[in-house]
Amino acid sequence: MLDYIDKIKEISERLLKDCSVEMVIGFRKGTLPMMNEPCFARTPEDVGQFVWDSNCGINLANYLTDRKERIGIVAKGCDTRNIATHIIENKISREQLVVIGVPCKGMIDKHKIATLFADEIQTVTENGEKILVTAGGKETPLNKSDVLQKNCAVCTHRNPVFYDELAAEKVEEQQDVDRYADVQEIEAMDTQEKWDYFESLLSPCIRCYACKNACPLCYCPTCFVDEAKPQWVGKGQDPTDVRTFHFLRAFHCAGRCTDCGACERACPVGINMRVFTKKLEKDCFEQFGWEAGMSLDERPPLDTYRPNDPNDFIK
Repeated sequence: MLDYIDKIKEISERLLKDCSVEMVIGFRKGTLPMMNEPCFARTPEDVGQFVWDSNCGINLANYLTDRKERIGIVAKGCDTRNIATHIIENKISREQLVVIGVPCKGMIDKHKIATLFADEIQTVTENGEKILVTAGGKETPLNKSDVLQKNCAVCTHRNPVFYDELAAEKVEEQQDVDRYADVQEIEAMDTQEKWDYFESLLSPCIRCYACKNACPLCYCPTCFVDEAKPQWVGKGQDPTDVRTFHFLRAFHCAGRCTDCGACERACPVGINMRVFTKKLEKDCFEQFGWEAGMSLDERPPLDTYRPNDPNDFIK
């Protein structure tokens, strides 16, 4: 994917020079390895900072909410699906956007890579399908396929769903991938096993809200965790409050989540909170044939009533 950047820069410079947009949102190299950060280019010269590699996992749709400018945005498959949700939910209009679509071969998992090395990681670069990690003065090659983010490993929508310009040829979509294998394992557990699993899963949570802040779907002006009248959830580390936060946040994403992995990527303690949203994604797909962000016109099933909706839950 390293060869995409020249085309991304060329398109971005052109859009800014001819005033088609007021800014282009892309990525620049971060101050830490594996942590590229958003870059807001407002002049053609700013575009020189842009980079594109397997460390661009942040979902840039998060930076579109309620903006008024005309914006160019660099977007991979999951980003475009979240942009579609923003458009459907009237958080930004399609006419404001010039989408620079980027076919994606997956982002690397910084948590997974960090656990492989005892020494501090100095640099992480890539060469084709190899990830080169320098730690303790020694360079170690890794297979990219072995260190992909878990959501990228099962992604079946690597190409942008919609775009105005494309930065590279579309990549082949993954076939015969079981997107919900992890959910099915949990579904097969008995009640006590499920309880123990989720107790262990959420016990490291420090309630920093990084997952909420990174999620492009969490744009409410006042989140339920900050409501005081009435107070929905306490501010402490009580296990009930921790569980309530994660469960309610997941339900707010039901029928809207694209499994972009932004929440898990942002978590400083490495909690796989995707299991909640993946379960809801699976239910929406099985009951309604719905995948979020695949259309600019159709609304999610949980905010649309149809007479033939499944009603087996009614006893």
